[in-house]
Amino acid sequence: MRIDIYGFREPPFLMTPDARLFFPSTVHSRAYAHLMYGLAQGEGFVVVTGEVGAGKTTLIERLCAELDPATYVVGRIATTQVQGDDLLRLVADAFGAPAEGEKAAVLRGIMAALRGSPRRHVLIVDEAQALSHAALEELRMLSNVTDGNRALLQTILLGQPQLRRLIASPDLDQLRQRILASFHLGGLSEAEVRSYVEHRMRAVGWAGNPSWDEQAFAVLHRHTDGIPRRINRLCSRVLLAGALEQAPHLSASLVEMTAAELDEDLGAGAEGGMSAAASRGLPAGMVEQVEDLAQRVEALERSAARRERVLNRLMGLFAETGGDR
Repeated sequence: MRIDIYGFREPPFLMTPDARLFFPSTVHSRAYAHLMYGLAQGEGFVVVTGEVGAGKTTLIERLCAELDPATYVVGRIATTQVQGDDLLRLVADAFGAPAEGEKAAVLRGIMAALRGSPRRHVLIVDEAQALSHAALEELRMLSNVTDGNRALLQTILLGQPQLRRLIASPDLDQLRQRILASFHLGGLSEAEVRSYVEHRMRAVGWAGNPSWDEQAFAVLHRHTDGIPRRINRLCSRVLLAGALEQAPHLSASLVEMTAAELDEDLGAGAEGGMSAAASRGLPAGMVEQVEDLAQRVEALERSAARRERVLNRLMGLFAETGGDR
């Protein structure tokens, strides 16, 4: 049975980063250029920041896919809410060095791993805004490891905007001096939102069905601020709504309605409530809590009604498909 009436080979707007679907927007192309420039220096740090869902991971996935394994050894760390010593153990594990024992033994293992291969070692640290000052200092110390006049480790720090404020701390001046390239990923422009959506759809077999209203992309931009993951989430729901209605054209009003429903599903945007709560003798301190609870209940009721409509439509599609067999 094919509920997807648009004939995509696979979903075009999955949340999981996929280097195959990398879209070279203005900001992402510039960020990638900063990464390549930093790597070309062969030492120090490269910093890329951006809001959640801005495309940092997709950017790095593309970078890793293009780095020659014969030239580079890439280690990645995604868990950063650790202290300095624990971070060293994660670095050791990322490069295949022993991670157990005293700190000195772990450091010796890391240095042996870095010196044991002629390839260049690149450490990628995601969610770096959660690192402590001590952990960042450990990374700076590792950047001092050399073999003659050749630095043995480069580090790429990825993080949310808080990372920039963290690095600006007065006691991290030595780390700042080692940052060779830094870039902040902003959102896509309104024109790029359209190009991004069409790029993702073409990559999975889109040939014009469904078509999009010209104004739909402006609505998408307004509700997502051009952040790719937010665009993916909203577009995925718009396509679902369009498929359930068997709509060959996706209108701006459909995008607007879907964005409102998505807000409700996430517990935001509900209005109304128990305006008479105070008149029923509730203590003043509880009025706001009751109001909030009432809004949440109303949002859940609207969400349930929407899901019931979707379920009914799905059941109808099942019945139609069963009758065709």
